[in-house]
Amino acid sequence: MTTVSLSKVKRWFQRNWDWRRLLGLSTGSVLGLEISSSAVKLLEFSEQDGRYCVESYGVEPLGPQVVVDRTIKDVEAVTAAIQRLLARVKPRAKFAALSVSGSTVITRVLQLTKGLSEAEVKSQLEVEAEHYIPYPLDEGYWDFQVLGASDKHPELMDVILAVSKVDKVDGHMEAVNASGLQVKIVDVDTLALERAFGSVKGQLPDKGVGKTIAMIDIGDSITTLYVMENFKTIYTREQAFGGRQLTDEIQRRYGLTYEEALAAKKFGGLPDDYLAEVLEPFKENIVQQISRTLQFFLALKENSQVHLLILGGGTASIGGLEALVEEKISIKAIIANPFLEMDISKRINGPALFGEAPSLMVCCGLAMRDLSYDIY
Repeated sequence: MTTVSLSKVKRWFQRNWDWRRLLGLSTGSVLGLEISSSAVKLLEFSEQDGRYCVESYGVEPLGPQVVVDRTIKDVEAVTAAIQRLLARVKPRAKFAALSVSGSTVITRVLQLTKGLSEAEVKSQLEVEAEHYIPYPLDEGYWDFQVLGASDKHPELMDVILAVSKVDKVDGHMEAVNASGLQVKIVDVDTLALERAFGSVKGQLPDKGVGKTIAMIDIGDSITTLYVMENFKTIYTREQAFGGRQLTDEIQRRYGLTYEEALAAKKFGGLPDDYLAEVLEPFKENIVQQISRTLQFFLALKENSQVHLLILGGGTASIGGLEALVEEKISIKAIIANPFLEMDISKRINGPALFGEAPSLMVCCGLAMRDLSYDIY
């Protein structure tokens, strides 16, 4: 296997990584629908003259054991949550774009003989894949695309093989299709995030040109670091940490149910000692986790410098977090909001949307998936 240019692989993913050829799905406008460990999130955009308008959005909480380790454990619960969301939001589109974690997708670039037909490529990959994929191909969804002549071996052609295990995809598709929507696209969250990043350029110094930018997505149970140069991901790292640790501590300290703790965390009403004894220590812990994750990147990339931190995920909405990050890590930090330069439909509660914005970056990239031209 030979290394090919990252841009060539990125262009292929942007245009092809949606399983449409594999699943035979129809085309049309889509809803961005993200199924995370804590909630189902929905976004619907329209586009006119190159400008997006948010037409529909909503977030529906999920129970604590419904989605575990990126796998849906209770399909019926997710379907019911989607149906409640659709009934409340009433979007126009009936097709959905979903995503799987980049950590669940295996990609390999192989060199095959030039001039093979599609059927011959598929047949050869079925034989070759066992050397590169740690499980049988029939246990995963897989697709391939011919990238063109190999840079280092002109007599061969580069073919990219992409595989994700069935259990990382089927539960999502089953839950969505049962809700009345039709799955049109299964994307990769890293690519969806990159797509959404185009909407935050206006918030960045010099629009991010020539900067190394780190996006810290602090989810419910997983915190993910994405490092980007020229808005292309060059490094990712996940660690088991997220907002659920704060929820669990609220439950334990104040004797609340999971649902009560979630509501109290979001809307307030906790005792006076909450800020000093629970929230502030948790914020300090977040900063430590961010600092540790950045150090892993900087240790791998000698002489590298991160110029800006963008905080995303639901936990990023905690008041004062960006100021604390700047103080402790000495890097400018902002809260992700991809909607600042978009139009907002009159049927949307703008302040509520902006409050949820940090947690909607991936969902935003999914909603943009069929409306935008290829940007790589």
